[in-house]
Amino acid sequence: MATGSRVLRALLAHPGILKAGPALDLFLLRYLRKFRIREVGGHLIVHSHLPPLDSRAFGRFVDEHLTRPSAGPSHAQIAITAACPQRCDFCYNRERSGRPLRKAEILQAIDDLAGMGVFWLGLTGGEPLLSPAIVEIVRHAADRCAVKLFTTGCTLTPALAADLKRAGLFSVCVSLDHWTEEAHDRGRNYPGAFRAALRAIAIFKDAGLDVGASAVLSRELIVSGKYRELLEFLEGLGVHEAWLSEVKPSAPAFWDERVVVGEDERRRLAEVQDAHNRRGGVTVNYLGHFESGLAFGCNAGRKMVYVDPYGEVSPCVFTPVTFGNLRERPLPEIWREMSAGFRPSATCFINENWRSIRARAAGAGRLSAEATRGLMSHVAFGPVPRFYQLYHRRYGEDGGRPA
Repeated sequence: MATGSRVLRALLAHPGILKAGPALDLFLLRYLRKFRIREVGGHLIVHSHLPPLDSRAFGRFVDEHLTRPSAGPSHAQIAITAACPQRCDFCYNRERSGRPLRKAEILQAIDDLAGMGVFWLGLTGGEPLLSPAIVEIVRHAADRCAVKLFTTGCTLTPALAADLKRAGLFSVCVSLDHWTEEAHDRGRNYPGAFRAALRAIAIFKDAGLDVGASAVLSRELIVSGKYRELLEFLEGLGVHEAWLSEVKPSAPAFWDERVVVGEDERRRLAEVQDAHNRRGGVTVNYLGHFESGLAFGCNAGRKMVYVDPYGEVSPCVFTPVTFGNLRERPLPEIWREMSAGFRPSATCFINENWRSIRARAAGAGRLSAEATRGLMSHVAFGPVPRFYQLYHRRYGEDGGRPA
């Protein structure tokens, strides 16, 4: 774990943080105390959904979002390929189709996103390791953004892991949903998925990267309490972080009340995160805690944006809607239209609105841009989360949105 003096020096290296005012600064300090800051590969890392404290990307968070009102996104994910050997039951891309983005289009999208304010970039797929341009893509983004990789681990080699580290990748999450080989392979519809994940974790650790295991939890696993066995297993692997999320109603197969994780289950996992992190060991980073009303909330379409493998622009990876294709309209223009209809919320957007999406899907797995525009007059948002209550008090209700 990082020493307190190093953490303090890293924070003081961004004196602009004091301009945010005492209320926002106190909120951030209280949030940071929920995690044991780790030092990996020369970086001071709270968790993988935030940039390292000693990085340029963290400075961009302070200067471009925290200390002045900003209407731009802070987080983005890009699917850099649609190819994948696995067929996960809960995949949020399996119902999407189109002409895959070319490398030049991906690099331009990164430039646009960084120019709009993005300082954290997740690379996903498909299986992003299958993109022949992955090292170049990481290198292109890493001087402006904290770059995180989401991967199944399939096809990874030690040489590629070393190249990604040199290119500037700061964190990687390897998919690992169960502690038994049979269950993980079954959920991924791919024999050998479990062994590929374990091998990838070992390779990434040897390369000196910050390594997490990304687990997608079913409602049954949460309700039964068996997530404890998963956490014990992940801790035994020696990963730095257990990155937890739950199955989302992002595809027709999961548009079912019986499998959607409710707020009670989400609160339980948030409590598990805090209790585990107080005890020490592997960092537990539950996405639902980051997105809760007590923290930063769900920022789909307001601070988060997703570009799918075919150029369609969505509020986040879990939302099967599109506001347009970046081949047809400039990405900043699509963002402006999309963000005008969203606000930070104490509840997950897709958990709150999947029924309205199902009613308009007409058998399709993703709404068209026209259907998405029709949807927006029927969506619901929860209360404003704590961070944005403080943010609005300081900067006004619009949070920096241009008139």
